Amino acid sequence: MEPDVSGRVLVLDSGVGGLSVQREIKRALPDAGLLYLADRAAFPYGDWEADALRDHIASLVNSVSDVWQPSAVVVACNTASTLVLQRLREFLDVPVVGTVPAIKPAAQKTKSGVFAVLATPGTVKRDYTQDLIIDFAPEHHIALVGATGLAALAEDKLAGRAVDLDRLRREIAPCFVEKSGERTDCVVLGCTHYPFLQEEMEQVAPWPVTWIDPAPAIARRLTDVLKRDGVAVGCEDLFFVTS
Repeated sequence: MEPDVSGRVLVLDSGVGGLSVQREIKRALPDAGLLYLADRAAFPYGDWEADALRDHIASLVNSVSDVWQPSAVVVACNTASTLVLQRLREFLDVPVVGTVPAIKPAAQKTKSGVFAVLATPGTVKRDYTQDLIIDFAPEHHIALVGATGLAALAEDKLAGRAVDLDRLRREIAPCFVEKSGERTDCVVLGCTHYPFLQEEMEQVAPWPVTWIDPAPAIARRLTDVLKRDGVAVGCEDLFFVTS
């Protein structure tokens, strides 16, 4: 199938979680055409081995880019971004924007010095995440929480199914810790699926915290690096799902 226009911004995730990023991009660039690719066949990315996931995403983005000629690529997934950004930048001649855990903003916002990073197990264990902690929050106490089922709960919600609040409570419970008389006051949403569950998280959280969504920062970064003369405008957004 031939595209009706090139130059859309390609937004990629393993499911619909990246729509949390897409909506912020539309707020920042309301006239820009977007191409959202939900790589549902590979969901969830957090279950993949690193090398296999890197090769898979690089091949997928290369194939899509050959056909659609995007003006930029946004990898709207923390797990994928910690692995694939360098590879994509090697063969694409357009800006590539990734999603990384918002550890620096959390370190700036926390008043207690205690915060949590709620992410997939793959993101939590990556060297990239550890390097962010060393660079931006070496003196803070950080609970790294690798949740196994939150992305699926978000997919359920967006599909119109009920969210299992008991499971949600169990998944986020390790975020809430006390250390030297202080307790968690910020939680980094380290997966683009998670902002869709923020309302439910607030319901089951043992105490109020600041939830840090990286999507607005991703949109700002895209606007900074995008070459505006190559962006498709005035065209409908498109949504594709792999199967």
